[in-house]
Amino acid sequence: MAKFSFADADADEDPPPAAAGSDKRKRDGSPAPDDGAAGGGPPPKARRLEVAGGEREERAVAGCGREVGRVGAGGDGNAMGISMRIDPDLLDCSICFEPLCPPLYQVVGKELFGLLREKHGDRFQSFIWEKIVPLAGDVMREDFGVDSETLRELRVTQELDVIVNGAATTNFYERYDVALDVNVMGVKHMCNFAKKCPNLKVLLHVSTAYVAGEKQGLVQERPFKNGETLLEGTRLDIDTELKLAKDLKKQLEADVDSSPKAERKAMKDLGLTRARHFRWPNTYVFTKSMGEMVLSQLQCDVPVVIVRPSIITSVQNDPLPGWIEGTRTIDTIVIGYAKQNLTYFLADLNLTMDVMPGDMVVNAMMAAIVAHSSSSLEKTKSHPKQHAPAVYHVSSSLRNPAPYNVLHEAGFRYFTEHPRVGPDGRTVRTHKMTFLSSMASFHLFMMLRYRLLLELLHLLSILCCGLFGLDTLYHDQARKYRFVMHLVDLYGPFALFKGCFDDVNLNKLRLAMTSNHGSLFNFDPKTIDWDEYFYRVHIPGVIKYMLK
Repeated sequence: MAKFSFADADADEDPPPAAAGSDKRKRDGSPAPDDGAAGGGPPPKARRLEVAGGEREERAVAGCGREVGRVGAGGDGNAMGISMRIDPDLLDCSICFEPLCPPLYQVVGKELFGLLREKHGDRFQSFIWEKIVPLAGDVMREDFGVDSETLRELRVTQELDVIVNGAATTNFYERYDVALDVNVMGVKHMCNFAKKCPNLKVLLHVSTAYVAGEKQGLVQERPFKNGETLLEGTRLDIDTELKLAKDLKKQLEADVDSSPKAERKAMKDLGLTRARHFRWPNTYVFTKSMGEMVLSQLQCDVPVVIVRPSIITSVQNDPLPGWIEGTRTIDTIVIGYAKQNLTYFLADLNLTMDVMPGDMVVNAMMAAIVAHSSSSLEKTKSHPKQHAPAVYHVSSSLRNPAPYNVLHEAGFRYFTEHPRVGPDGRTVRTHKMTFLSSMASFHLFMMLRYRLLLELLHLLSILCCGLFGLDTLYHDQARKYRFVMHLVDLYGPFALFKGCFDDVNLNKLRLAMTSNHGSLFNFDPKTIDWDEYFYRVHIPGVIKYMLK
C-alpha cells in the first residue's frame, strides 16, 4: 500500500489508523471504524444533493490540480472544496492529483477548513486521511505522471466515479508553450485518462466565461466547434499551434546568443500574437478555448460538463464568509481605497461586472455533477454513446447584474466608515477615485499626465548628457510607464467587457433541484443583494485575507 504523510509525520510512517480502516473498506467492502464527531458519537448525517429524477451518493472523486498562474485560482483548491462538500462523511475516497508543492496539509490547514476541524477535533487529520488520497501529479503528462504500478495498487481507474478538472495556468501573459501544455494538452491527458475508467459517470471541466473574448450582447451557453475562432473566415488548427510553439522553442534554444529572459519574452509574445490573431484578448482565454475544443473532439462515453464561471469572488455564506485567495481585477478598486494609492482606474461605472461568489460556483459544479451522473443516465449504460459537452455559465449578468458603481460606492462607504490607519499611526482619509470609462480617455489621460513629462525628462537627460542621474531616472520611469500600459492592454478588455452571459442551462439545473436543497446548495444570483455583499462580506474578506 502506498504511504502518505502530513508535514508533522516522517515520510516513512504509515497513515493514521483511520486511514488504514478506510483503505480496508474500499478494498473489501468491510466497514471502517466509527470516526464519530469530536467528543464521540456517530457522525452527523451527510448532506445529499437531489435533482428531479434521482438522488446520488458519490463514492469517489478525482480532482486534477495544477496551478501555474496566480495563487488560489481553480486548481487543487476547487478539487478539495468539491471533495469535502459533496459528501463529507459518506464520500469513500477523493483522489486528488496535485503538484508536489503545496502538499495536502497546506491546503487543509487553511482557515477555510475550520468548520471541519472544529467538528472532528483531534480526529480531523484521520478524517482527512480517510477521505482524500493525495497523489503528486502533473497534468502535462500522460496519466498525470503517475506510474502504472501506483494506479493499479490504488485501483484508481477502477473506482473513480467523477473527475473534476480545475487545472489551469491563469496568467494572461503566459509562455505559449506552458499555456498549451497545461490548458490544452492537460485536457487531452485528462480525457485519455477518463477513457481508462470503466465506472466513470461524469467528467467536469472548469473553464471560464471569458472564452467569449470581447463579444458584445448575449453570449450563449454552447460548446466551441472544432477549429472555431472569434475572427470570421479563419480556422484554428491546434496541431499547428503546438508546432509553432515547439519550433520557436527549438530555434531559441539553438541560438547561442539567446538568454533565458529573451526566450521567455519571445514565447510570451508568441502566445499573445496568436491569441489576438484569432481575436482572443490574451493567451489564457485563447488556450482555455482550445482546451474546450479538445474536450469536444475527444468525446468520452460518459457525460461531459463544461462549467464557465465569470469572475469568482469571495465566499458569501458557506463555509467561511469572505474567504478569498488571489487578486481579482475588480479587487484593485478595494485595495486602492484601502491604501489610498490609486486615484484613477479604468472602468465604466455603468457597465456590469459579472461576478459570482466562490461558494455559489462550487454549488453549481456539484449540482451539475449530480444531474449528469443521475440514475436517468444509467439507462444508456448498456448502450454507450458519445455525449456532446453540456455548458453552464455560472454568472450573474443576466439574472442579477451588478454595475461597477455598486462596488465603487460600497468601497467608498466602507473605508469612510472604517478608515485605515497608516504606518505613522494617523488615520488615512478616504478620497473618491476618478474612473476613466474608455481606452481612449485612459490613453489621453496617460499622455497628458505622464507621457509628456516623461519625454521632457528624456530631452533634459540628453541635454545634460545623462548627468545628475537623469538618464537613470528616465529609464526607471519609462519602464514603469510601459508596465502600466502593458497591464491595461491585458486587462482593459475585461474592465470594459460589454457582453452578457446567457444562463438558461444553469437556470434549468437550478429548477431541477428539489426545493429542500435549493437553499442549501444555492447558486441563484437573484438571492444576492450586491451592495450588502460587497460591504459586509467581500470587502472585509479582501482586507482580512489579502491585506495582511
